[in-house]
Amino acid sequence: MKLTQAYIDNIINIALNEDINYMDVTTDNLLSEDHCSSAYYIAKDSGILCGIDIAKRVFELAGGNVEFETLINDGSMVKNGDIIAKMKGSTVTLLKGERTALNLLQHLSGIATATNKCVRQIEGTKASITDTRKTLPGLRALQKYAVTVGGGKNHRFNLSDGAMLKDNHLDAYGGITGAVTALRKKIGHMVKIEVEVRNLAELQEALDNRCEVIMLDNMTYEDMATAVEIASGRALLEASGNITAETIRMVAETGVDIISLGAITHSVKCFDISMKIDK
Repeated sequence: MKLTQAYIDNIINIALNEDINYMDVTTDNLLSEDHCSSAYYIAKDSGILCGIDIAKRVFELAGGNVEFETLINDGSMVKNGDIIAKMKGSTVTLLKGERTALNLLQHLSGIATATNKCVRQIEGTKASITDTRKTLPGLRALQKYAVTVGGGKNHRFNLSDGAMLKDNHLDAYGGITGAVTALRKKIGHMVKIEVEVRNLAELQEALDNRCEVIMLDNMTYEDMATAVEIASGRALLEASGNITAETIRMVAETGVDIISLGAITHSVKCFDISMKIDK
């Protein structure tokens, strides 16, 4: 997954403007523009690194005049105490960009690490880990990039990517058959339909309507395993709802194709990384 530089730069500039506004009262009154320092990133936890090129770009947009040497790349495992990158140049730029760069690097590395833990927990099954639309406003593509760095896959990016009939759609319209029929009359031939089902009767109705993907919402392990038998490959089956680190292996072993998790983007712990300036 490769994001456009314009998209990344827009996020960085918004973050820098939010943090600096019109001036950095401390740095601008303390140091001259020609003051130089050396600095480095150090990991204070173990996990998967994500966002190092984005962190580098922060310093370029925050003022430039900083040489950035990447020692560990995205997707690599880092351990507590590892030096991730070294910087040398304008102290003003280093200090103005420090928090924005770390906020993005820590958050994305936290997502990649959380995703990777889930991926490793279901090794040996056919299931894949995907994200959801439960993302922070404005950061969705970055967060979804981090999921792929952690070994996961992306669900739809937005409401334009595919037709997905959730419980509220079905309750508002009046049922699976009517909603799927109405959609098929209007959408193009390239658009798949996914439908959320809450029980095995709804599963059968979705199969009868030839839905390409069926989400099994908050089903028991037994019902999910039965759903796999009933579907028999006629549709991709996605498990979702209250899946945790303790239950994810059992969900995968039911034979579902996809496990979608909102928690890997909306509830992750930031990966602890610090920037240190050499004295």
